[in-house]
Amino acid sequence: MKPSICIIDDEPSICVSLQFALKGQYAVKTFNSSLPALSSIEEEGTDIVLLDLRLGSESGLEILKRIKRINAHIEVIMMTAFGSIGSSVEAMKEGAFSYLTKPINLEELKAILQQAYAVRKLNDQIHYLSDALESKSRYDDIVGESPPMQRVYMLIDKVKDIDTHVLITGESGTGKELVARAIHETGRRHDEHFIVVNCAAIPENLLELEFFGYKRGAFTGAVQDKKGKLELADNGTLFLDEIGDMPQNLQSKLLRALQEKEFTPVGGNRQIKFNAHIIAATNRNLSKMVEEGRFREDLYYRLNVMEIKMPPLRERTGDIPILCNYFLGKFSTELNKPIRAITPEAVQKLESLHYPGNVRQLANILEYACILCTDGVIQVGDFPDDVGRPQSAYTPDEIIDRYLERHSLREIERRAIEATLRYCEGHRAATADRLGISKRGLLNKLKEYGISGHSASGGSNDSAEW
Repeated sequence: MKPSICIIDDEPSICVSLQFALKGQYAVKTFNSSLPALSSIEEEGTDIVLLDLRLGSESGLEILKRIKRINAHIEVIMMTAFGSIGSSVEAMKEGAFSYLTKPINLEELKAILQQAYAVRKLNDQIHYLSDALESKSRYDDIVGESPPMQRVYMLIDKVKDIDTHVLITGESGTGKELVARAIHETGRRHDEHFIVVNCAAIPENLLELEFFGYKRGAFTGAVQDKKGKLELADNGTLFLDEIGDMPQNLQSKLLRALQEKEFTPVGGNRQIKFNAHIIAATNRNLSKMVEEGRFREDLYYRLNVMEIKMPPLRERTGDIPILCNYFLGKFSTELNKPIRAITPEAVQKLESLHYPGNVRQLANILEYACILCTDGVIQVGDFPDDVGRPQSAYTPDEIIDRYLERHSLREIERRAIEATLRYCEGHRAATADRLGISKRGLLNKLKEYGISGHSASGGSNDSAEW
C-alpha cells in the first residue's frame, strides 16, 4: 500500500506538477480549497499533507490546526512563496513537520516526504507497542519436549510461512497465545505487527469499534479517527483470542471482512483493504456450538483450515520438570531472589496434580513458592496450602469462586441463564423472575447466546413456556 499524500494549493498548476512528480511513489490527491480537502481527510484519512500557507483569503495555519484536530498524527508540510522566519516558527509551533518555500525543489521535497512518512510510521509503531505492552502475554516462550508438544512445534513450522487460517484449540492456560506468537515471530511476517483481539475481554458494544475502527464524529466522543485492529494488522498477523465468545451479529461482519479482505470503519463510507495472517484461538467446542446454532458454520470452516490442538498439562506431565526449571529461572530474575533448585519431592508433588488451570496454574504455584522460599531451594512446604487438595474438600462457595475466576463474564452469564432455565424446567417467566430481569431482557439474552428456550422442558411452543 502506497503512502497517501493530500496536496492543498490554490494554484492548479502546482497541484498538477506535484501530482505528476510524486504519483509513482505515493497515492496523491489534490485540492484547490480547504473544504473538500478537509472532508476527504476526515472521511478517508491520509499520511501526509502538503499545504499552501495562503489559500486565497484562507490562512494555511488555520487549516493546519483543523487537520491536527482531525488526526494529530498526520504529518503536514507547509509550502509558501512568502517565506519568513516568523511564519516558519508559527507553523512549526502548530505542529507542522517542515516548511518549504516556492518554487519547490523536488529533490528536497522528496527527501522531506521520506522523513515525514518515516516519522508517521514510527508514531504508529509507538502506539502499537504501547497497546502491545498492555496486552503482553505473561510467558514469553513455549516450553516442553513431550511428544504432544513436538507435534505442536511441527505444525507451527508447517504454517508459519503460509497465509492459511489457523485455529488453535485447547483449555485455558495451555499457551494458545504463545503458539500464535511463535507462528508470527518465526514466519515471514515477523517484521510486521502482531495484533491481538480478545473477544471475551472487550464489551460487546465496543468490539465492532475495536475490529473496524471508526471515523471522527461516528458517535459521541469520537473526536478523531481511530484505526481498528484489522487495519493495524495489515501485512502482519491478527490473533483472534477466545473467538468462541464473539457475538453472532459480529461473526457475520468478520466473515465478510475475511472473505473480501476489506472492511468499512464505523461511520465511514470508504472500503479499506487489508492483508493479514489470521490466527484464532478458543477454549470452547466450536463444532458443538455450530450444531447448537451459537457459532456460524461458514465462519468456523473459514477459520479452521489448519487446527493446532494444545494438550492439557495433565497429558504431558513429563514436561513438568522442564517447566519448573524455566519458571524458577524466570521468577528468580523477576523477583530478584536467587532460587537454586527444587527438591525431587516437590517435583513429584507437582507431577501428581490434575491442573485444571494447566501451565498457567503451575506457574502460579511456582511463583507463590518462590516468594515464600527462604533458602533458595523450593520444597513442598513452600507450595500454597490448597495444592493437591481434592475437589471434594472444597466448600460450595470455594468451588464457585474457583469457577468464576477462570471464566469470562460473558461465559458466566450464559451458564447462569442455561442453569436457571433448566432449574425452572424451561419456563421463561419463572426463569426471568429468578434471574431478576424482564421477560424481554431474557428473550434478548436467549437470542444473543443462541439458547433454546424449550429444550430443557421439552415444550413445543413459546407461549407454553411463559
